[in-house]
Amino acid sequence: MSTDGNKKQFWKRNTAKVPGSIQHVYGAQHPPFDPLLHANLIKAGNKPQTTPGGKPKKATTFQEFESITSDAWDVGDDDDELLAMAAQNLNIEVVMETANKVIENHSKQQEKQRQDDAGAAELEEREEEDANEEEVEEEEEQGEEGEESTPEVSQQSLPHRPTIPMVARIADQNTSGTPAMTEREASRLDKFRQVLAGPNTDLEELRKLSWSGIPRQVRPITWKLLSGYLPANTERRESTLQRKRQEYFGFIEQYYDSRNDEHHQDTYRQIRIDIPRMSPGVVCADLCIPPSVRQIFERILFIWAIRHPASGYVQGINDLVTPFFVVYVFEYIKEEVENFDVSSLQEETLRNIEADSFWCMSKLLDGIQDNYTFAQPGIQRKVKALEELVSRIDETVHVHMQQYEVEYLQFAFRWMNNLLMRELPLRCTIRLWDTYQAEPEGFSHFHLYVCAAFLVRWRKEILDERDFQGLMILLQNLPTMHWGNEEVSVLLAEAYRLKFAFADAPNHYKR
Repeated sequence: MSTDGNKKQFWKRNTAKVPGSIQHVYGAQHPPFDPLLHANLIKAGNKPQTTPGGKPKKATTFQEFESITSDAWDVGDDDDELLAMAAQNLNIEVVMETANKVIENHSKQQEKQRQDDAGAAELEEREEEDANEEEVEEEEEQGEEGEESTPEVSQQSLPHRPTIPMVARIADQNTSGTPAMTEREASRLDKFRQVLAGPNTDLEELRKLSWSGIPRQVRPITWKLLSGYLPANTERRESTLQRKRQEYFGFIEQYYDSRNDEHHQDTYRQIRIDIPRMSPGVVCADLCIPPSVRQIFERILFIWAIRHPASGYVQGINDLVTPFFVVYVFEYIKEEVENFDVSSLQEETLRNIEADSFWCMSKLLDGIQDNYTFAQPGIQRKVKALEELVSRIDETVHVHMQQYEVEYLQFAFRWMNNLLMRELPLRCTIRLWDTYQAEPEGFSHFHLYVCAAFLVRWRKEILDERDFQGLMILLQNLPTMHWGNEEVSVLLAEAYRLKFAFADAPNHYKR
């Protein structure tokens, strides 16, 4: 044990390593100690106390030593940070430029805020003025009994209430919502135009290009070619159009007046009931179909039913006219369809759209007519094939639905009957039909694999439901409202993979 004198001498020594002394750790974040640099960073409050004689006062007791070094660790941290900053050798010009940018951005934000506040105040003031003007007008109307009318008050322009478009930028199908055309899209459009410009269109090459989507500018002519409505020879197209359009309106003159006859009145009445039930937002934004457009759909559906007595009109066929009608409207307008009054088009233009829609819908239905004959055997077979296919590609989903007694016919019947038009937004249906037009037997055969991929796409949501009611509500109201080109492209790619694996080996999906 040391004596008291030794203890006193121990605390007087400045070179000993004692708790609280600053020991720099050298490394990437702590450069070697620079005495000159460090000397400039020593805080005035950390300098040793001096006596009136100018000599530093030495610590003679532990308490005094402790009071001097109580903030030793804080000093070390500050020194390390300052050393790191000094080691970066910041340029004063860079610092000033950054500071000026910060000040400038702050000023802009303040100015924008002031403008917004001023605009809101001005709008509120205008609304008050409008209200006052309306009150004045009402008082004048009440006071002037002998006058039949009063001057109308000009309506103040107010901010437009945002709406969610049902068609959602069909005009820019290949831009995924961005109005500007990308370089890749411009290149694809050039390829389409090159194929279409030849004297005889190479339909096989056109199908290859169309599989991944068709640009809006060339979609009408491409659909007409791929559906077989127009010939590949360029010189024959105009005469074919005129002949087919005249033939269609000849059918109207011959058959349409019989719509109220005893044999046809039930069919016509059902068509009139179903037209307002079509996919909403097709022909106008406020979900009301103008009378002229309603008559177009009535004539198309009635003439088709009269000319196909084996099936007649079946609910669901009315939806299949919609994509053709919308696409062929775009041949004559540049606006988006939900912002355009279709009935404002010239009568000759509407007649052309009507005839083209009729013939292309007829071509489509020729390939799937067994879906709409008595007992709809085509749909029955497709639903059964869908059940067998899903049981092979995702047995867990299949068993889960069996466990809660969900029959495929209860939800997939509509998928086959309406070609998924009730499950997808119209923009997605049009993109889907680009591929259906390009794919051999797209509407009949390939659609089965699209439905299988579509069902498995919701695997997680299906397995999360634990009762029959929850499963049926999910499967009849799948959340696809915000789907776009990307989701449809993934769905089609998965459907193609399934087709490649199972189409040529049907026994693979039979249990």
